[in-house]
Amino acid sequence: MTVEVDYLQACDAPYEAALAWQRARAASVRDGRGEALALLEHEPVYTMGRRGGRDSLRLPPEAMPAPVIDIERGGDLTWHGPGQLVGYPILHLRSRGLRAADYVRTLEGLLTDVLATFGLDAGTVPGRPGVWVEDAKIAAIGVAIRGGVSSHGFALNVDPDLAWFDAIVPCGLADASVTSMGALLREPPSMPAVVEAARAAFEWRFGARLVEVGAAPLLERVPA
Repeated sequence: MTVEVDYLQACDAPYEAALAWQRARAASVRDGRGEALALLEHEPVYTMGRRGGRDSLRLPPEAMPAPVIDIERGGDLTWHGPGQLVGYPILHLRSRGLRAADYVRTLEGLLTDVLATFGLDAGTVPGRPGVWVEDAKIAAIGVAIRGGVSSHGFALNVDPDLAWFDAIVPCGLADASVTSMGALLREPPSMPAVVEAARAAFEWRFGARLVEVGAAPLLERVPA
């Protein structure tokens, strides 16, 4: 059965606004409202998951080139910003019969589907989260699940400035490098093309039909 899922897309989205939207929408899904997917490009920000520690910073916090925000997702420290596609599926995993591990495997499959669309052979590495092309990480996955409903999600490096990662130990893996679609392909793909591939992969993997709705809540700045 195909399920309708609200779809929101935005670029230059302030991270705090997207975080507030996720929390509010996850609460409404737990209360019976329909599911949602947001595909975004953020303004530059570093986010620290539950497994992270300040030892993953290569600079003092006050010297970091973008804000560092502690959040409730799994995983360690990563960066979000222009040229990276971030996906936030707000799904009722319990009603879908998906356990946390099944859900993460499905997100990994979604990302490998997207990368295969552009001729990149990606996969997973035992004991190392995310999606990899050979020995370099191209996509991060970090989720939170509360009351059977997911938030946070994935981040795919389309064509960002990879120098943003120099200030951190990405995902706490000191011996790993990061890469992007732009670094691996002769010509970097356009963000709209990658968004369309991600939409198609999401619909197929989750048995969904995406229905576009307004993205204004993702662009409203949260008062300091």
